[in-house]
Amino acid sequence: MPKRKQASDDEGEGSSSSDVVSSCLNSIVEHSDLGKLWLKSLVDVSFEFFDPNPKVDYHAIKRLLTQLFQRDAEQLHVNELTELILSQPTVGTTIKTDGIESDPFSLFTVLNMHLHHQNVSIKAIANYLLATTASHDPAFHETLKALFSQSEAHVGLVLCERLVNMPVQVVPPMYSMLANEIKWANADGEPYHFTHLLFVSRVYHLTEEEESMLANSASSRRPRSSDAPASKNKKHRPPDAAQNGVERPVDGVYPYHPEDDVILKAAMHSLTYPYVAPLPALVQETRGRDVFGLDVKGRVMLVAGGGEMLRDLGARMLELYGQG
Repeated sequence: MPKRKQASDDEGEGSSSSDVVSSCLNSIVEHSDLGKLWLKSLVDVSFEFFDPNPKVDYHAIKRLLTQLFQRDAEQLHVNELTELILSQPTVGTTIKTDGIESDPFSLFTVLNMHLHHQNVSIKAIANYLLATTASHDPAFHETLKALFSQSEAHVGLVLCERLVNMPVQVVPPMYSMLANEIKWANADGEPYHFTHLLFVSRVYHLTEEEESMLANSASSRRPRSSDAPASKNKKHRPPDAAQNGVERPVDGVYPYHPEDDVILKAAMHSLTYPYVAPLPALVQETRGRDVFGLDVKGRVMLVAGGGEMLRDLGARMLELYGQG
């Protein structure tokens, strides 16, 4: 079954995860041409939201984590990280299209870095982020160092990854669900009282020449029929180019996850950084980039707050992506 119905003592904030999903998606459809086009394009595909399932999700979640951390994944012990995620199945969400036994297409969860500081993967991630920020952002490094070296403030490691063709509109419901699950877990005495949230993501860089090539390629594929739907005065690039029709950033860096723009506005620190592990020798010789020819980098963002901050971020995302 999809995510279970929770206790209804939530002060009118919704009695179940399904209610949250329906409310968010209905808002998208009612208020957004983008939402209508998205649902029309789904045809017979429906997304179901599930708790992480230790019996069937291990390999798919590991693949998503490897995609998230890219070529640095091996040094971060994604096997153990996957096991840790599956050890707390009542906190976090996966999205599937063919029932609970199918592979998840998306993962969203949070881990207490202080509670699990001895876990080999959490320890590796903490050291990795400390080393990365030390090299590229000393102020961010000092903040992380202070947070990791005490026990009063707890940092939640937020992990969000999905297949590239998953629409951003599925993200706001997951934020609402995770905020509720943290609230319910805290009410049960579980350790999810976070003072800070640490988001890990990934981006890619495009030169002006590459952007021009992509724009020309997109133009050549655009329908020429007079029956083609008119645009809404936004520049829509393909998924592997600029996101959300925004103009080219000065640095040419684009997020794989459009919702990163919302998180960045709330972040007290953020850093885009090059991966540590080298590209395979053959790739270096032929392209000097990843296997898809993109200059991919990591991104880390620190936001003050806990579960209610996730709820607030989700609301901002819903407003942004649910308003055409």
